[in-house]
Amino acid sequence: MNQRPFRILGIQHIAIGGPSKQRLKKLWVDLFGLNVTGNYVSERENVDEDITSLGSGPFQVEVDLMQPLDPDKKPAVNDPPLNHLGLWVDDLPTAVAWLTEQGVRFAPGGIRKGAGGYDITFLHPKANEQFPIGGEGVLIELVQAPADVINAFSRQGA
Repeated sequence: MNQRPFRILGIQHIAIGGPSKQRLKKLWVDLFGLNVTGNYVSERENVDEDITSLGSGPFQVEVDLMQPLDPDKKPAVNDPPLNHLGLWVDDLPTAVAWLTEQGVRFAPGGIRKGAGGYDITFLHPKANEQFPIGGEGVLIELVQAPADVINAFSRQGA
């Protein structure tokens, strides 16, 4: 296998879905003490999510608490409840090109701006004949890390 020309730096966020954000907030905000830092609503993605966070600075991790706008429509952001995992990457375009060459399947949509304002793309949870490597049932989001995050993880030896 070719030498990997990019680095996965750390976890940027996890996205948890449920039928009601209020029930999710009871645990994550009221009991665990995470702070609500924003909200994202998208009819196309069928999602109403509260963005919460833990930690600080470049090592802050988002926990996105999601509910579907319409429980009868797709995508169903609450199925599975652990919707996806977001990973910081130091060079998203290079990562996508190299991973595609290795046979990784990406979800439709390509690289685009995500809810947090960073460039993102998703690895498909399932492989297929053309692309034999997928997330093995897990939707994985790659998130372009900004310079301060790259620098902080570099100082930590990531």
